Amino acid sequence: MQQKENLITDITDRASDFRPGESLDTQKLGFFLRPYCNLVSVKQFPSGFSNLTYLLICDEGEYVLRRPPFGANIKSAHDMGREYRVINDLHQLGAKVPAPLVYCEDEQVLGAPFYVMERVKGVILRNRVPNGVTVPFDPLSRSFVATLSDLHKLDMSQTALMAQSHPQGYVKRQIDGWTKRYRKAQTDEIRTLDTVIEWLAEDPPNESSISLIHNDFKYDNLVLSPTDLSEVRAVLDWEMATIGCPLMDLGTSLGYWAEEHDPPALKHYGLTWVQGNMTRRELVDAYQLESGREVKNPVFYLAYGLFKVAVIAQQIYARFKAGHTSDPRFGQLIHVIHACGELAVRAMDRQKI
Repeated sequence: MQQKENLITDITDRASDFRPGESLDTQKLGFFLRPYCNLVSVKQFPSGFSNLTYLLICDEGEYVLRRPPFGANIKSAHDMGREYRVINDLHQLGAKVPAPLVYCEDEQVLGAPFYVMERVKGVILRNRVPNGVTVPFDPLSRSFVATLSDLHKLDMSQTALMAQSHPQGYVKRQIDGWTKRYRKAQTDEIRTLDTVIEWLAEDPPNESSISLIHNDFKYDNLVLSPTDLSEVRAVLDWEMATIGCPLMDLGTSLGYWAEEHDPPALKHYGLTWVQGNMTRRELVDAYQLESGREVKNPVFYLAYGLFKVAVIAQQIYARFKAGHTSDPRFGQLIHVIHACGELAVRAMDRQKI
């Protein structure tokens, strides 16, 4: 069994050399970390489109460092201190998150604030099934829903996140906010997204309740057990976590949840379309059963999720167009943006997810 675990982990969660323009000053980092661990080497995880993630190999074990992308607006969308505090609160509540180690706000160390947490070893499913491995997608997709529902049940009343959040009016505020972000980052005229914006703003539903919201809950933000790929060991990437309507969190997951007949651009970035996974309709039904919450208008939440995914892709694509990054993956995101708009309009026209 140990041999199989090493095989799966090596294939799916391997760090490598720094990407061009994304290296860290290991000497300064090692000096900063000296009270906590003895840094031996640093590598970079290759996946992800937002915050940068690095593997720290230390005498005491392995850790993960998160920092904003180079050239990003650090003070708004990439608040490392906030993300660190969220993980710290959730760890104390017993949630499936890595244990936090230290936060650094001194930009003289690495040029931006960053934090370090334990590395939870396991499998992260991205855009391909590991060679020689059979993924049990049916039980995995059900664990996916159960984990999301469990997060929505956490008592966040005494956390800093609750004190800093404003859950009332969350649904309308999200629609307005993502619309403004889209207009600010817009590079192309995409009529389907204009239609989605108008439709979402017409009659948004009221908040069903309030809870913790991960805001980016998808397969590649889950660490799975190498010996049981349906078991979730940890949930990663808490940069957009907040308190608000949990059905909007479900909507984000629906936006990422591609099916077999969806546009190819949406299927490229995940594995939910592979046979064995639940459909989006089945995902909603399973969530209602796990959470006890009724989802009265799933088309709205799907359209919202697809629009949000489109805006996130647009923001990254705009950085590419402006020359802030040369990563060729970012140049392909224009196809994702178009596909999100097309799928949302189709769901709105059919009133069916």
